[in-house]
Amino acid sequence: MQRPKVLIITGYGVNCEAESAEAWRRAGADPVLVHVNDLLSSPDQIDAVDGLMFIGGFSYGDHMSSGHVFAQRIKHHIQPRLQTFIDAGKVMLGICNGFQVMTKMGLLPGLNGDYFIPSVSLIQNDCGHFQNYWVNIRFEDASRCIFTKGLGTLTLPIRHGEGKIFTLDAALLEQLEEAGCVAARYVDAAGNPTDAFPDNPNGSLHAIAGLSDPTGRIFGMMPHPEAYLFPENHPQWDVQKRANSLPEEGLGLMLFRNAVEAMNEVMA
Repeated sequence: MQRPKVLIITGYGVNCEAESAEAWRRAGADPVLVHVNDLLSSPDQIDAVDGLMFIGGFSYGDHMSSGHVFAQRIKHHIQPRLQTFIDAGKVMLGICNGFQVMTKMGLLPGLNGDYFIPSVSLIQNDCGHFQNYWVNIRFEDASRCIFTKGLGTLTLPIRHGEGKIFTLDAALLEQLEEAGCVAARYVDAAGNPTDAFPDNPNGSLHAIAGLSDPTGRIFGMMPHPEAYLFPENHPQWDVQKRANSLPEEGLGLMLFRNAVEAMNEVMA
């Protein structure tokens, strides 16, 4: 079977291309790394791939808020191409800065098919500064997200200063819940969603760590699954090894395997 191709946009401060490419390769896809300038000058490259990824980092130095400049450049130059990509039922992933880009562009949450009308944002952590540690994430069974199905609860690393999902519209939050767009939440040690620091590192409303669109094929999250590709990435891997609970591979890879399975179904 032909392996699906995933375009990873690089350049101007994003810096997770190596681990993101490795994640897709290990999951069974072929990553294609393209600098944002090259993509904007030749947007037809999007037509040749099955998936698209906005990666983590600090695009344009997070000027004018994280992800904003990157989002506006993409939206201004290739919005019609992205709409065609979405209409074709292809998949799209944003991690950390990539999630910020997707919300600032309006790709998420995409309620009612409105993909380029921003309705939520990711703003400064309640604590007021950058956070970098591992947190418990519960992936919601009620979500239609193709990336997160069957993942349960995982411990994943976060590293961000602006990760709080925020909107002034309480009714919108309920719409997100009803549409199954809340795909991932920060939870405490007992597995319960929480607003409390440090289990919730940013104060995100409804403890939201990741959102999908209503189709489940467009997904963004603040934690970094691409940073957990090997068992030894986990900060307590040695403890797990002594307890004979060390997994064979990093558990973040499961999210990418789910996406590759979905892309293979479309290609079949």
